[in-house]
Amino acid sequence: MLVEFALESMKSGLDGRSAMIEAGHKRARPIIMTTVAMTAGMVPSALAIGEGGELRAPMAVAVIGGLLLSTLLSLLFVASMFSVLNATKTRIRRGLVTVLSATQPEAAQ
Repeated sequence: MLVEFALESMKSGLDGRSAMIEAGHKRARPIIMTTVAMTAGMVPSALAIGEGGELRAPMAVAVIGGLLLSTLLSLLFVASMFSVLNATKTRIRRGLVTVLSATQPEAAQ
């Protein structure tokens, strides 16, 4: 969703960096709210409260860790990779245009 928001912003005329920053601002709140809600729901299991809690605690801790890591990856890593790949695509496109347009033969008259 983060990349989709950025692509839509780029279609409306924003550059890649501004589009990704805007997408991050739009999507950060729902991503963080979802993570907080899921983490809060898993805390009782992670604390091993109640009968049989010691069996569920390791799984709950793993889920909480996965949620926190995926949130960071969603907001930071995906945005960074999008920026790098978008810049690489732009450089390759410019290079191809330069090479192909410079080596095309003159039109016969």
